[in-house]
Amino acid sequence: MKEYLYLEHDGKLLLVNNDGKGPEKPVMGRTHFGDSLIRLPTIDEVKDMGIKWEKKRENSIHFEDDGAKVIIASPRIEWPENWAWKDFVISDNAVDPIARESVYRTIHRVVSKVIIENDQGMILMAKSSRGFFNGCWTLPGGFVDYGEHPRQAAIREAKEELGIEIEIADHLGESGNRKKGNDGAFIQENIFTSEGINWLSFTYRAISNTNIENIIPKKGEIEEAKWFTKENALRNSVSLFDKEALLALNK
Repeated sequence: MKEYLYLEHDGKLLLVNNDGKGPEKPVMGRTHFGDSLIRLPTIDEVKDMGIKWEKKRENSIHFEDDGAKVIIASPRIEWPENWAWKDFVISDNAVDPIARESVYRTIHRVVSKVIIENDQGMILMAKSSRGFFNGCWTLPGGFVDYGEHPRQAAIREAKEELGIEIEIADHLGESGNRKKGNDGAFIQENIFTSEGINWLSFTYRAISNTNIENIIPKKGEIEEAKWFTKENALRNSVSLFDKEALLALNK
């Protein structure tokens, strides 16, 4: 399997040409490029450039007819003036697919959840009927939409998944009007597999005393909803993000 080095500094990426010489810069929207492919450098090519680096992790990339091991590392340099802005990489067909996929995997996947409590201290959870946690109990939530604040995403997901209206405190007015109180914001980041997908999770807190018979699970997505004690909510959780957020309730 081929091995490449992914060096990123302040949003800039080191790319080289077919001969391993660089840095090379992509051109946004380029479709015709002949044989002039731009790619990630190898370890030896970076060594020849005199660049020192510190390894962070390894990602595995697998295509139907190709694949590579990509070492993600931090270069020990000041400012990579002539390196490529990573935002320019994806739309240039002259950039090797391994390099483009590597950039794509560094982009955070952002999810937002909410711990909904009632006055008895019970936690509302949803049993998923599709997706990553099919058949499992999770906190209400999901992906944050483009241009959406995570707080608003949590409110929207509670409405979509369970049919209930909730409010989340926003004492600074970060996502709109100010709302007094403690939003309980708990932020986590993790990379769970060798593919290197980077997840960013926001978990908020809200109060609701909605009776279980008034909760309407979204058809095709949520099998059922149920109020749990804090202990049983933690025991039934399978998502690491959910577990850590629930544990933080008692800290």
